Amino acid sequence: MASVCIPEIDMKDFPGQSGKLIAACEEWGCFRIINHGIPITLLSEMKSVARSLLDLPVDVKQRTADAIAGKGYSPPDMANPLLEGLGVYDMASPGAIDSFCDQLNATPQQRETILKYSHAVHELAQYIGQKLVDGMGLDVELFKEWPCQFRMNKYHYTPQTIGSTGALMHTDAGFLTIVQDDDIVSGLEAVDKKSGALVPIDPVPGTLLINIGDLGKAWSNGRFYNVKHRVQCNEGTTRMSIALFVLGPKEAKVEAPPQLVDSAHPRLFVPFNFEDYRMLRITKRSPTGGALEFLRATSAA
Repeated sequence: MASVCIPEIDMKDFPGQSGKLIAACEEWGCFRIINHGIPITLLSEMKSVARSLLDLPVDVKQRTADAIAGKGYSPPDMANPLLEGLGVYDMASPGAIDSFCDQLNATPQQRETILKYSHAVHELAQYIGQKLVDGMGLDVELFKEWPCQFRMNKYHYTPQTIGSTGALMHTDAGFLTIVQDDDIVSGLEAVDKKSGALVPIDPVPGTLLINIGDLGKAWSNGRFYNVKHRVQCNEGTTRMSIALFVLGPKEAKVEAPPQLVDSAHPRLFVPFNFEDYRMLRITKRSPTGGALEFLRATSAA
């Protein structure tokens, strides 16, 4: 498979990039951003901290585990036997990062790096949200006080696992994801909306990757593409990634703004609560966005 150059958005060139940004959300559901404002040194330091924390003994990492899958420590399992993760579900809530660091006995330097990085990427998420509504000609708030999940992933690749799947095909449940992918070890593949083919998304050092999730599709009344993607093992060496998942509003329903709904574009999905939708994906065993079909508006059926 030949790698594909997905759109690249210069975050310092707005409103010049507005049309390109919206087109990337609609046509690809993923794109890279440059000039994102997070120093290269901080990206590197965060990657080192993530690796060191995921190298901790399992009993220490288990201190962050949550009864709900994906909200804390996630050990390798039958579905993704090569993938391990650590995370904070609502990382911007007061004390969330400090509590996470306390549980892992993080050093002062590790704590400082996580706090700096998480704050920077959360601010970036808010900025991207503003550029999305600006680009669509809307006067609404997006992502304000939405829970954001911070996650560090480690893929336990070895020469023996080459050709295996590190993370099964899925869409992200939330609105969008900001990913610092491994800038050396490849493996990410996405489904091309036009052809339906899997295409490799090779790493580009210094950039960040944005994926549109199921909520992005619902909120945009079907305009944005919730990109299906997976991670393969192409090299027999550990792969790391760090992600911020912009999930959904805590209490308000997710629904397309009225400006995106008219006679030519009827409302596609009924308003829904994000946590209810996240559980629907689990109960319906629908990791690739199919659960949205259960929320189709009658008029759009």
